[in-house]
Amino acid sequence: MTQPQDWQDRIKWSPEGLVPAVVQDALSKEVLMLAYMNKESLQKSLESGQTWFWSRSRNELWNKGATSGHTQQIDSLHYDCDGDTILVKVRQNGPACHTGAYSCFYREGTSGGSASAQAQPQEDRFAPLSRLEATIAQRDAERPEGAYTTYLFEKGVDKILKKVGEETAEVIIAAKNRDANELRCESADLIFHLMVLLREQGIPFDDVLKELEFRHRKPVKKD
Repeated sequence: MTQPQDWQDRIKWSPEGLVPAVVQDALSKEVLMLAYMNKESLQKSLESGQTWFWSRSRNELWNKGATSGHTQQIDSLHYDCDGDTILVKVRQNGPACHTGAYSCFYREGTSGGSASAQAQPQEDRFAPLSRLEATIAQRDAERPEGAYTTYLFEKGVDKILKKVGEETAEVIIAAKNRDANELRCESADLIFHLMVLLREQGIPFDDVLKELEFRHRKPVKKD
């Protein structure tokens, strides 16, 4: 954490001594939940490396996952420009929501007004990768019965590595055969299994993108 030592003094606590804490999956970047912290819970979070919050309904401190086992290991803490909100990036163990859902924000709202009357923004060409990463993270947390991704996570790293190897071979064969349609499909399978492997290893896809950016910016050595 790169915050100055006095950063806690910059937090604007409410009259009740609370500040909202947005919890985000450090790997998938999905927002998992919103809770509240007071000075004591923030201190306990910093000392233990796990999230502690203040329950407004029970009027007591609570350690996320202490009962369910779905703990949150803190990756980093940030506070916003106004100092009135804290962002907690975590390594989530299992579902974050008490309902068993990966994220508390699993219900989708709809805007008022006609969809056809509103301008539709052009989607980022890499948005499918972000959705895939979020879905894989959800499967990892919730482990829905019958889902292929659940099967991979429960079988473990050896099974995932086997599938990565198989799909790599299929990509090579499709390319060798000059079969564009097969190459497209096998490439998608390889990317999927590679992203499952990254999740199993606890590596954010952002780290891969940063490595690519680093290589792009790296100066070329001249002979």
